[in-house]
Amino acid sequence: PLAFMRGRTLSHAIIILDEAQNCTPIQIKMFLTRLGEESKMIVTGDPTQVDLPPGKDSGLVEAISILQGIEEIDHIAFTRADVVRRELVGKIVDAYESAPLRGERHG
Repeated sequence: PLAFMRGRTLSHAIIILDEAQNCTPIQIKMFLTRLGEESKMIVTGDPTQVDLPPGKDSGLVEAISILQGIEEIDHIAFTRADVVRRELVGKIVDAYESAPLRGERHG
């Protein structure tokens, strides 16, 4: 859990943070700054599937923006063409992306 990361340095490791869209900016900064020597971090998340309470911003969305100028950091954004579950799921994604906003939508 993220709660146990504070004060640690993760060296000689591959560290994966999944569902990062639900991290707050403070949590994701704390996670990213644990990177030690000879380590790699992989952060995954979907900015369109944020489950944080209203008024809480996604740390993933913020990190993508803030870190884009750092040469050693890559960002890979998937598109509709990358949906591989089933063709119907791709159609559902398309429908939501083209629908007018109803209420609050993240991403």
